[in-house]
Amino acid sequence: MPRKPRIDSAGYHHIINRGVNRSDIFIDKNDYGMFLKILCKACRAYRVIVHDYSLMSNHFHLLVETELENLSLFMKHINSNYAIYFNKKVQRSGHLWQGRYYSRYITDDNYFYTLIRYIEQNPIEAKVASKVGEYPYTLASVIINNEDFIDCAKNSKLLQELDYENIQEMVGIKLNDDDLEILEQLKNQKVVIKDNQNRVAHSKALKEHFKKSETKTKRNSAIMQAIDDGYTQAEIAKYLNLSRSAISKVAKSAYSTPRPLICDTIVQYIKNQGKEIKYSKIHQGSLVL
Repeated sequence: MPRKPRIDSAGYHHIINRGVNRSDIFIDKNDYGMFLKILCKACRAYRVIVHDYSLMSNHFHLLVETELENLSLFMKHINSNYAIYFNKKVQRSGHLWQGRYYSRYITDDNYFYTLIRYIEQNPIEAKVASKVGEYPYTLASVIINNEDFIDCAKNSKLLQELDYENIQEMVGIKLNDDDLEILEQLKNQKVVIKDNQNRVAHSKALKEHFKKSETKTKRNSAIMQAIDDGYTQAEIAKYLNLSRSAISKVAKSAYSTPRPLICDTIVQYIKNQGKEIKYSKIHQGSLVL
């Protein structure tokens, strides 16, 4: 089965990677320091901002903002350089990472801030801390303990919007069921590109798309709207109990049918001028009467 393509688009990304077979990738404080050094070097090279991070013993979380469409190159730089460092240190060979990396593209502020809480509470979930800020290898810990932050996080929203006084109130609140549902929705969401902008697919369910499709014309129009909303032709065919070829024919017909070059408003204007339209044709993009 082919691997799911990464979204390299500029914007916010949540990234996770872990050691192969869940083995440790950080052994002592020097390893954490080296990873952050490599991270910031990659940020300078690929114009990336770190908004939050949590480095656990066998995996890491990053919340980054890319200016260019180069997330894959950015992560390749980090993964390969840290693997070289770590393998040489412990005198091992072979793959260090479980895979390339896991990433999710973030398009929603609500998810962004929920994700920060999730990242900062990761050490609590792993039972290596009892509250946010106790575990040293997160950005919130740097803020709470008034330590020097890494250069590539100097424009982090976490640093700009939170301080020692309010960070526990904003980040330390335990995630509830609604928060976890938000995270699960983003885990499964699909992102599509429309008008050169990234947006979340499936703005509404298929049931809503086809709620008013009593006629074939309305149904076909709804099919095109659903495709535009990020649904696959296979998903639409299954929902309507039609063959994939039937959906494909509707799509091809819609894409191949030229849009009307003369609208009713223009025709009415000509009639209002007292002229009779006996025939019309298109000649090099112009209307000939």
